[in-house]
Amino acid sequence: MFVYPEIDPVAIEIGPLQVRWYGLTYLFGFITAWLLARYRASRPESGWTPKQVDDFVTYGVLALILGARLGYVLFYGWDRLSQDPGFIYRIWEGGMSFHGGVLGILICAIIFARRQKRRLSEIGDFITPFAAPGLMFGRIGNFINAELWGRETTVPWAVVYPPELDPAGIARHPSQLYEAFLEGLVLFLILWFYSRKKRPAWAVTGVFLMGYGTFRFLVEFVREPDAHMGFIAFDWLTMGQLLSVPMVLFGAYLFFFGPGRSKDSLPA
Repeated sequence: MFVYPEIDPVAIEIGPLQVRWYGLTYLFGFITAWLLARYRASRPESGWTPKQVDDFVTYGVLALILGARLGYVLFYGWDRLSQDPGFIYRIWEGGMSFHGGVLGILICAIIFARRQKRRLSEIGDFITPFAAPGLMFGRIGNFINAELWGRETTVPWAVVYPPELDPAGIARHPSQLYEAFLEGLVLFLILWFYSRKKRPAWAVTGVFLMGYGTFRFLVEFVREPDAHMGFIAFDWLTMGQLLSVPMVLFGAYLFFFGPGRSKDSLPA
């Protein structure tokens, strides 16, 4: 096991201006996704142009941030908001919900599809592979922020937080890094290679939803439930797992029976 290193949450400080690592990890995720999307859009068979990618990313980043923050407040921080309304604005303190971010991106994709006169499935299947790098960097940001801890463990790679962060001083799973690896790197590789060939409508989106939901559900078994919420049901089901189950089911539906797909067209 190792002791959590004392990481200054402020990466760059110039006078009153502070740039935090948490914000930088999201920036790295956005830039990586943008560059990968532009690269794939440059291929003749992609059906996209780099300019269309730029247009979507411009609005998608804002929709993602707003959705992720509002989702966190709605799903995890409603009680805190009633006591501290300013909490909703302090994103640098942490607190972004992936499930809320998905809803934000979905709304953005619907608007973009209508303006571009495209099918929503074309938008979803193109952009979903590029969400995984953002998830990876976001989870690394959670680790740097020393938030979303893992549960107690005896594994040799466990992390121990200093007393001012964790008075219990117990060895914990580095669950943030598990999620960075599974939801980020592994999911990206699956989606990147699967989407290299033309697939039936909604198949790529379905793989993304099933993959993320499954990985998140599994990691929740070693992630500490939010202190103010605890377990939602059966003394083991967390809010993250509760939100992931319908995501996996809906992803399976899209993968096998995507709307607008011909009856004889199944994922290869």
